[in-house]
Amino acid sequence: MAESTSEKRAASINVEVIYALPERQELIHLSLPAGATLQQALEVSGLPQKHPEIDQAKGKFGIFSKLAKPDTVLRDRDRVEIYRPLIADPKEVRKQRAAEGKVMKKGGGTGEE
Repeated sequence: MAESTSEKRAASINVEVIYALPERQELIHLSLPAGATLQQALEVSGLPQKHPEIDQAKGKFGIFSKLAKPDTVLRDRDRVEIYRPLIADPKEVRKQRAAEGKVMKKGGGTGEE
């Protein structure tokens, strides 16, 4: 007995793998077998091979902005995100901005009143 179209669709899932660079983003659409993992999506996408800075062992990955492990099983229409390392510590940047803001407020006027 032949598989129906809906059974074939159920046997595969459609996902996106995205890697955002400072100047552009790369978005790959994939059709994978049901039960595929985040790691498999990365490998099939070819992005780690195209961008050697992506460290599959130590890198951070997510699904719709939530961190996920490489062995996470994907669902139909998931978006796998490859995160780049942070350049600056966000807490430190906030502290610096707060300190600059306090300094500016203390000497804050232009002298024109």
